[in-house]
Amino acid sequence: MAIFRKLARPLLASAFVTGGLRTWRDPGAVAPAAEPVVRPVAARVPALPDDAATLVRLHSAVQIGAGVLFATGRLPRLSALALAAGLAPATLAGHAYWTVEDPEERARHRAHFYRNLSLLGGLLIAAADTHGKPSLAYRVRNAG
Repeated sequence: MAIFRKLARPLLASAFVTGGLRTWRDPGAVAPAAEPVVRPVAARVPALPDDAATLVRLHSAVQIGAGVLFATGRLPRLSALALAAGLAPATLAGHAYWTVEDPEERARHRAHFYRNLSLLGGLLIAAADTHGKPSLAYRVRNAG
């Protein structure tokens, strides 16, 4: 099973690292689509910037950093959680297919939306993966 983890992590992380690099280079291309999500999130979390371009660039930095950590097996559970936490709002901002009128464009956004849901599922599985060892909660319950 360890060989599967060593192969699967970089494969799963590649989507986040490449997407993060693309967005880091040109945050302005994504910022307008992120605007409807940025305002409510920034209002609830005062520590976050309320500027869409800045928040998009921050998100891309998290994608790159957590993606590299996940791909290399460093802090895999934490990095998977960080990627999952950023994926949900990014998916809602970028692929709200139900708001698109053009049938071809709607189909493209729907495909990306469900692809991102699949990635989210993989990240949640990875975040719960204990490498066959008992979880911290199990060890605490059965201590002594």
